[in-house]
Amino acid sequence: MTDQPDAIPDTDPFALFAGWFAEAHTTEPNDPNAMALATATSDGQPSVRMVLLKGHDADGFVFYTNAHSRKGGEIGANPCAALLFHWKSLRRQIRIEGVLEEVSPAEADAYFASRSRASQLGSAASDQSRPLADRQTYMDRVETLEQSLNGAPVPRPPHWTGFRLAPATIEFWQDRAARLHERRQFTRLADGHWTSSLLYP
Repeated sequence: MTDQPDAIPDTDPFALFAGWFAEAHTTEPNDPNAMALATATSDGQPSVRMVLLKGHDADGFVFYTNAHSRKGGEIGANPCAALLFHWKSLRRQIRIEGVLEEVSPAEADAYFASRSRASQLGSAASDQSRPLADRQTYMDRVETLEQSLNGAPVPRPPHWTGFRLAPATIEFWQDRAARLHERRQFTRLADGHWTSSLLYP
């Protein structure tokens, strides 16, 4: 990577995201779609964890989870959330803030069906975020579920679903020499169009 990468353009933020995301797929050694997801309780107590981006377009950014998990409960109580992508190989970050909405059952079904059988079984057998006495208890539940299905498809649990973050702001951050970094923030207007501005680093 050069010392002076191209300036962050004032352009369609979704197209810009797609370009940076594609570059990350060629440079990041593991999980270029990994993103930090920050949620908060109804009274503002925050929490953050890594999840995987599973879809993105002009409607937003999609990930999947167990709605009975801690993050699922927080999303239900307070749908405002933030995402952060950090691609160390490119020395770039993208911050996205907005509101989460649940994907349709058809979307959740389609993604669940695309997962490996082992992942489907693991999701269906898990009481995500609940206390677990020992790992063997979980592995036994996975095995019991597999035996009970007798080769039939693993049904998607109704509480296993996806969420789409509809962005209100998207900020692109590019590392520069001497910590003179470059930042451009895009803000969605009431009419759906975007405006952008550079920010001091």
